[in-house]
Amino acid sequence: MFRTCPNVFLWLNIIMLNFELDNGISGVYSEAKNTPRVALALNVAINNPEKIPGTYSLMNRLLLQGTKKYSSEELANLLDKNAIDLNTDMKQDYLRFKVVCLNEDIDLAIEFMAEILKNSTFEEFDKEVVKMKGEIVAELDSARTKAFDAFTRNLYKDHFYGNTYTVISENIDKITKEDVINSYNEIIETGKKVITIAGDVDFEKIKTTLNKQLGDIKNSQDNERNISVPVLKKADLVNIIKEDAQQAQIIQGWIIPTIYSDDFPALALVNTILGASGLSSRLFLELREKKGLAYHVRSTCESKQSCGSFSIYIATEPKNIKVALAGFEEEINKIKTIPVSQKELDDAKNNIFGKQAFVTETNSQKVNIIANYGIFGLGFDYQDKMKQRLKEVTVEDIQRVTNKYFTDKHLTVVLSPEKI
Repeated sequence: MFRTCPNVFLWLNIIMLNFELDNGISGVYSEAKNTPRVALALNVAINNPEKIPGTYSLMNRLLLQGTKKYSSEELANLLDKNAIDLNTDMKQDYLRFKVVCLNEDIDLAIEFMAEILKNSTFEEFDKEVVKMKGEIVAELDSARTKAFDAFTRNLYKDHFYGNTYTVISENIDKITKEDVINSYNEIIETGKKVITIAGDVDFEKIKTTLNKQLGDIKNSQDNERNISVPVLKKADLVNIIKEDAQQAQIIQGWIIPTIYSDDFPALALVNTILGASGLSSRLFLELREKKGLAYHVRSTCESKQSCGSFSIYIATEPKNIKVALAGFEEEINKIKTIPVSQKELDDAKNNIFGKQAFVTETNSQKVNIIANYGIFGLGFDYQDKMKQRLKEVTVEDIQRVTNKYFTDKHLTVVLSPEKI
């Protein structure tokens, strides 16, 4: 049996229908009339950190490398033949299975997804380890990637969130095929699951298919999450020397609260004001336009399930490192001590509202965002709730959160050709 919950809600002016499978997997269907391709995402929550760094990444790479029914080559050919885009994506807080296909092929796409989810063999383990090692070396040859690797690794030091390329490369030879299989089984057996669908398909038909293909999967809503909250205890400066680097890469950041926090909307607006609104952002205007320091400059505000992070990034000539760091400090002090104008705040809100509409234009984008909110327990209609939370942020809130979270307990990473 497949139960449809009684509530239908309006999300970004789109009618959406909540539903639930027999096994308790909750989901939402968004009808998008006259769209030829349908998208579906299945997110599975991760409750425990990986025991050996890199285990989850290897697992994700192996999920499309063959099942009990199909070899990796057969699977690839079948997906290509039917124009089905099926992939998996491993994040720190969840594993995502996603399909995009023509409307008439959705039943077949779900069947392939279920086969991968339930019957992956992980047979090409040794081959994938070798391939992954080579790709990590290639990725870390990029100055920008190397700098952000160091930033993430040190911001979340000794924490699951800090398992970057560098940490994985140091541990990958310790991982066995059995480790991957055991970890995968644990995630599938203990993780809460949510499904999101967007497209122009027969809802009654698709719900029958979902129940048939996924109704026997164990779904837990009550398993305890055992991923701790990272803490940055003191200020730290990490200087990476890369002799062939043509630019200096500078990143400075803080650990902040998650999207669940009442302060997160204000911090999201601070991000837009400082560096996420492109040509109109303060960092762009002050450090690039006026001072000519930057090739690229921006800020980022992100939330994982256990914590959030706020960072400022600039790529500049090595001779400008100290001036750029002083510029960071100056702009942070400004927003902490001088109230932003109401116009600047309103412009930041409108910028975010515009981006929200832009990133939900396609069915593929819709299912990604809605599934993320669902797996975090925020509600499938959280985008509307977040919009209201943003509207309520005041000038005083901006100054309050910047003083509260932009403390001296920050991490600074500088990659340069020589020691600073």
